[in-house]
Amino acid sequence: MEESGQSRSLLKLPLSIWALGLVSLFMDVSSEMIHGLLPVFLVSALGASVATVGLIEGIGEATASISKLFSGWISDRLGSRKTLTVIGYGVAALSKPLFAIARSSSWVLAARFSDRIGKGIRGAPRDALLSELTPAGLRGAAFGLRQSLDTVGAFAGPLIAIALMAQFHGDFRRVFWCALIPALLSVAVLVFAVREPAASSPAGGREPIRWAETCRMGGQRYWVVVAVAAVLTLARFSEAFLILRAQHAGLSIGLAPLVLVTMNVVYAGSAYPAGVLSDKLDRKGLLAGGFLVLIAADLVLAFAPGLTLVMLGVGLWGLHMGMTQGLLSALVADTAPPALRGSAFGVFNFVSGMALLLASVLAGFLWQLVGPYATFLCGAVLTALGLIAAVALLRPAAPQ
Repeated sequence: MEESGQSRSLLKLPLSIWALGLVSLFMDVSSEMIHGLLPVFLVSALGASVATVGLIEGIGEATASISKLFSGWISDRLGSRKTLTVIGYGVAALSKPLFAIARSSSWVLAARFSDRIGKGIRGAPRDALLSELTPAGLRGAAFGLRQSLDTVGAFAGPLIAIALMAQFHGDFRRVFWCALIPALLSVAVLVFAVREPAASSPAGGREPIRWAETCRMGGQRYWVVVAVAAVLTLARFSEAFLILRAQHAGLSIGLAPLVLVTMNVVYAGSAYPAGVLSDKLDRKGLLAGGFLVLIAADLVLAFAPGLTLVMLGVGLWGLHMGMTQGLLSALVADTAPPALRGSAFGVFNFVSGMALLLASVLAGFLWQLVGPYATFLCGAVLTALGLIAAVALLRPAAPQ
């Protein structure tokens, strides 16, 4: 019965939703083909230090978060979502050759900066476009489907990179050139297969959005969603710490990508079913379940005595991601006014991005000062606080 319900939801989704999912899948394959190898390329091929790798990643993620804030506002002002989405994916695609021709860490920084600018430009307008393409009763399914397809790319990319490295006898640059192919496919699908609703492109756009208007965006419920997501992100630091935890438990360096593959397989498999359930049940209840799964993951990762249990914790982490990430996007779409959805997703992504940076710094500090168990125990405590806030503050409401 549940499978037939999921199938019906899939059939009801507009073709443009499927196309946006494929756009995300192809771009994630491209990005992860590069990013799964980039730290090793920087250190072994370009002679960069580990500190330089961290600096490049930090600048990249901060750039993406700041860009998302402004791109959402601009898409509301222009009244067009697809234009900025195409620009964002196009910039990301054009950044791929920069990795292949990089001769120093400075070149890689420029490439990473360009790639993250593209991600920041496309993120909020794409999510706003998806919400406008989808009937309110299917938003959970739509965001869950896009997240599932995106995450398929996230684990397919590293696997393709591993296979190509074997085929090309360890030639990083040839693999980076190959990453351009799925990136261009992503842009082509977006341009030719995604149709923007006419209602989201009013003539002349809209008046500039004032700060006071933004602060009232969606009322209290929207800001509660943003706050709950920020606390949840503080508890869910960079997946790099999952890899470090697995290595601490005995996983060899050569098999390190399997950690992210494991997480993303579970993530991809759970995101769409969770989205369908959220359209039928109270979103708050499902979100609370996602919090409980993250607490379980943190506790397993804190105290696991061996690699098998560590990988179980990684799988639970992926299940938590599948249960919460698409759901939070659906909650933003539910609580934000239609005319301000671009800004709403921009603010949401910006706050979550800044929380992720802070969380990763805190996690690294605790890891170095006390040990791995302290990092994951802190995550469990923060998740419990977020769960209390979610249950106490989020109230069911009719979708807009």
